[in-house]
Amino acid sequence: MYRTKTCGELRLTDVGSEVTLAGWVQRTRKMGGMTFVDLRDRYGITQLVFDESKDAALCEQANKLGREWCIQATGKVSERQSKNGKMPTGDIEILVDKLNVLSESQTPPFTIEDQTDGGDDIRMKYRYLDLRRNCVRKNLELRHRMTILIRNFLDNLNFIEVETPILIGSTPEGARDFVVPSRMNPGQFYALPQSPQTLKQLLMVSGFDRYFQIAKCFRDEDLRADRQPEFTQIDCEMSFADQEDVLNIFEDLARHLFKEVRGVELPKLERMTWHEAMRRFGSDKPDLRFGMEFVELMDVLKGTGTFPVFDEAEYIGGIVVPGCADYTRKQLDQLTDFVKRPQVGAKGLVYVKFNTDGTVKTSIDKFYTPEVWAKLKEKTQAKDGDLVLILSGDKPNKTRTQLCTLRLEMGDRLGLRDKDTFKCLWIVDFPLFEWSDEEQRLMATHHPFTLPNPDDIPLLDTAPEKVRAVAYDFVCNGIEVGGGSLRIHDGKLQEKMFQILGFTPERAMAQFGFLINAFKYGAPPHAGLAFGLDRFVSIMAGLDSIRDCIAFPKNNSGRDVMLDAPGELDPKQLEELQLKIDLHQE
Repeated sequence: MYRTKTCGELRLTDVGSEVTLAGWVQRTRKMGGMTFVDLRDRYGITQLVFDESKDAALCEQANKLGREWCIQATGKVSERQSKNGKMPTGDIEILVDKLNVLSESQTPPFTIEDQTDGGDDIRMKYRYLDLRRNCVRKNLELRHRMTILIRNFLDNLNFIEVETPILIGSTPEGARDFVVPSRMNPGQFYALPQSPQTLKQLLMVSGFDRYFQIAKCFRDEDLRADRQPEFTQIDCEMSFADQEDVLNIFEDLARHLFKEVRGVELPKLERMTWHEAMRRFGSDKPDLRFGMEFVELMDVLKGTGTFPVFDEAEYIGGIVVPGCADYTRKQLDQLTDFVKRPQVGAKGLVYVKFNTDGTVKTSIDKFYTPEVWAKLKEKTQAKDGDLVLILSGDKPNKTRTQLCTLRLEMGDRLGLRDKDTFKCLWIVDFPLFEWSDEEQRLMATHHPFTLPNPDDIPLLDTAPEKVRAVAYDFVCNGIEVGGGSLRIHDGKLQEKMFQILGFTPERAMAQFGFLINAFKYGAPPHAGLAFGLDRFVSIMAGLDSIRDCIAFPKNNSGRDVMLDAPGELDPKQLEELQLKIDLHQE
C-alpha cells in the first residue's frame, strides 16, 4: 500500500503509531538542523519532520524536495510542541524515518494555495493544477454531495434514472444546436441535445411514470458568467401530474438540499405571476433579498409639467434608494453612464433627492412645481434622506428591464445581495409565446410542447400573444435555477401549436414526427422540470460563476485552453466525413 493513512485524519489519539502517508509537497521550511515539510492530499495537510541529528542523509534528501513533488513518507506520529490550531492535524507531526520520491515536479506556474497568484487564463490552462487547490476542490466535492442527495431523494419517490442519447436529430427551435457530422451517413448530421425534452416525453408515453437524469446538455450560445456551452441539468418528468404535484415535489427537493448542504430552513415558497414580477421588479427572476420595488409614476409625471421626455413616454417608473440623498453629482453621473451603456440601453436617468432637511433637489427642477415632487414623495413613500431614481421609455417592458438592471446595481453598491441569504420563489403564468424581432414571428417562450392554460385556449385563434402557459420557474436570489411546464399530450393541440409557430405540417412531421406519432398511442398527461445543477451548486457555494464548479470549463469564447479545443481537423478526417471547409471572409 502506498499509504496507511491520509493527510487529514491523524490526531493526538494516533501518537506513537507508525504510519505511511503519500501526497504532494505544499511547502518546506529549514530551521537549524530540522526540516519541516507540509504534505498535502485531498483530505488535508500533515507536517513531516526530518531531524539532521538522527539521519543526516534523510534530512539532506528532504532538503531537495520542491513544491508539488509527489512523495511517500513513513514515520512515527508525535505530539507537536508548537501546535497549529488552524489545521485539523495541527496537534501532531510525523517524525520521518523513510522518504520515497514518487514523482518530481517542475516549479508550478502559480502557487497551489487558496489565495493564489494565478490569473484566470493561466489557471484554466493548467486546470489540473488549479483543481489541487482546496477551495476549487471543495466546489466539486459539494457538487458530488448534491448529486448524491438528489439521486437518493428522487429514488425514494420512485423516479427512475434513465440515460438518453447524446447523438440526436437537430431541432432548430430555441438555441443553436452543436452538430456532429456522420461518417456512415455522408452529408447528414447529428445534433447534441439542448435538453432531453422530447426523449423524456417519450419515456412518459412508454409508461415509465417518473423519470430523472443528471443530463449533459449543449447549446451554442454566446457565453457569459452563468453560461457554458455544455452544462448539466437535473432533468425530471412525471406522468399523471399537474402543476401542484410538480411544484410540491421539487420545492421539497430544494428544501432538502438547502437543509442538508447549508443548514437553511426554506419557508413555504411565494408564487408570483410573470406579469406581477415584471411590474414589481422588471424581471422574471426577481431578487427578493432587498426591496426597491418599482413604483409606476405615469399619473404623477406625465402631462403634469413641461418635460417632453416624460410627456411622450409610455412608461415611467422609479425606485426608492434608502438613505442615498447624499449622493454626489459625481456618483449620480456614474449611475447615468451606467444606464446609458449598450448593455442597459437607457437614454438617461432622472434623480430626485429628498434631503434630510426637507428640501428637494432633482435633475429636472425647472420642469415641475413643488406640488408634483410632494405627490411623488407620497406615491413612492420616500422618506427624507432617500434618493428616487427614474427611467422612462416608449416600450414598457424594455424600460422595466433597464430599471431592473439599475435596481440590482444599487443592491450591489449598498451590499444588499448577501450570498448567505437565500430568497427563493416560483414564477408562474408565463406567456406561452414571445415576439422575435429577429425572426419576425411568435416564438415559444419555453418550447413548443408547453401546455397552454386551458382557460386561454380560445385565444390561440384570436390573440395568441395573450395566452398564458402552464409553466413555472424556480428562482433563487435573482437567478433562474430551474423551470418546467405541463406538456401537451393531445396530438391535435400539438399540431395547432406548430401551426402558430409557423411550422408547415410537413416540417413539423420532419422534425417532430416521432413525438406526434407517439401521441397517437395513448399519451398520458405529463409534466416536468429541470434544475440547472451548475447554477444550483454555484449558489450553494456562494460563487459568482458556474465555471468554478465545473471540473474542466470553457472560457468566455467557448474554448478549452487546456485541451486547446476546438481545433482544426486533419485533412484525412475531413475526407472520411466527405466535408470541405469554406470559411467566409469577414
